[in-house]
Amino acid sequence: MGPSGFPVPRFVSLKSDRVNVRVGPTLEHRIGWTYLRSGLPVEIVQEFENWRRIRDWQGEEGWVFHSLLSGRRTALVTPWETTGTTPLRADARSDARLSAELAPNVLVNVGSCREGWCRVSGSGFSGWIDQTRLFGVYPDETVE
Repeated sequence: MGPSGFPVPRFVSLKSDRVNVRVGPTLEHRIGWTYLRSGLPVEIVQEFENWRRIRDWQGEEGWVFHSLLSGRRTALVTPWETTGTTPLRADARSDARLSAELAPNVLVNVGSCREGWCRVSGSGFSGWIDQTRLFGVYPDETVE
């Protein structure tokens, strides 16, 4: 557990369309980069007072003030791939009816995860996806 009382590491999402990531846990530290997309999943890997050290899907790490993060669970579909699609199924089975094909980097809302499948939704789609195809949930994590 970290100072927040929540487990570390854990996944959260960016609360704002503009989140500055600093090289250290104070406002005096310089800004390393800025995220420009609300809802992106990041992993909290360390806590220091009201600051959270986060890691993105590319492995980049930096410090963000806690109020810029949300407990809302989101995920990116296969951000490590540049081509191909990931099947979205009507049920949590690999032989279930195909609902859609999701491209890499599609941002999804995570409703729940169990037994290797996550219930996800987005603009105009919802269904079940293989948990290993997502950045934003741990491989064997149960999300309720």
